[in-house]
Amino acid sequence: MRNMKFVKRIGVAVLAACMVLSCVGCRSSSNKGAAEGTTEVAAEGGQTKISVAAAASLQATFDDELIPLFEKENPGVTVEGTYASSGDLQQQIESGLDADVFFSAATSNMDALVDENLVDKDTVVDLLKNDVVLITPKDSKLGIKGFKDITKADTIAIGDPESVPAGKYAKEILTNLGVYDEVEKKASLGASVIEVLSWVAEGSADAGIVYATDAQTENTNGDDKEVEIVATAEDSMMQTPVIYPVGTVSSSAHKDEAKAFEDFLQTDEAKAILEKAGFTINE
Repeated sequence: MRNMKFVKRIGVAVLAACMVLSCVGCRSSSNKGAAEGTTEVAAEGGQTKISVAAAASLQATFDDELIPLFEKENPGVTVEGTYASSGDLQQQIESGLDADVFFSAATSNMDALVDENLVDKDTVVDLLKNDVVLITPKDSKLGIKGFKDITKADTIAIGDPESVPAGKYAKEILTNLGVYDEVEKKASLGASVIEVLSWVAEGSADAGIVYATDAQTENTNGDDKEVEIVATAEDSMMQTPVIYPVGTVSSSAHKDEAKAFEDFLQTDEAKAILEKAGFTINE
């Protein structure tokens, strides 16, 4: 009898153990399936995000038209724009900015990063040209009609020549005309061409020097802060043409997507948008 009871106890214990192992197996199988399901969902809905570090003068065109169009045509990729003066962006990339594409308003900033092996040389394209213009508030009564007339202004806005390409161009023009020393005494130095534009548009500066594309954007954005272009810099006033190069940042983890964005910028559709914004395609 004792043996029968012992055998029965053993049988119950074995049965209980099997049930526990079975449940554990079910849970493991269930958890594995849930994990696999989560992975599949993540893969199906995954997006690759690339960061484009671009000159401030490109912001309106990029945010309003080019980036939405690229994302529509490339549904697996999202683009985040970072905008500042090209000099500031160069320094940020040198300091480790997580960027995939650099679009500069001057070849000097791009060349420096290529020399430092921070931008892949074989990806660089000199894509755009821009004009440098002299602007005043729309209701100005100072009689400023040309770059030499800028000395009639009490307050003058230009980009900081140390970091803002438009400021470097402005200094070059005004130096060639022999009036930079006088202008410097009256000048407020902006951290970007957009800041210079806003000072003139608000009337806090009597005159300023920006890109033609920025002045065009200000005059078509529908608000009351408009400016007037009173002169466009002639080639003879400048030694350096205003060229916008674009290239892939060497540390990019998404070089295929970066290339796709660069290729997109060179399509007829994208070029038409850039030309509408006032840029000239550099053929």
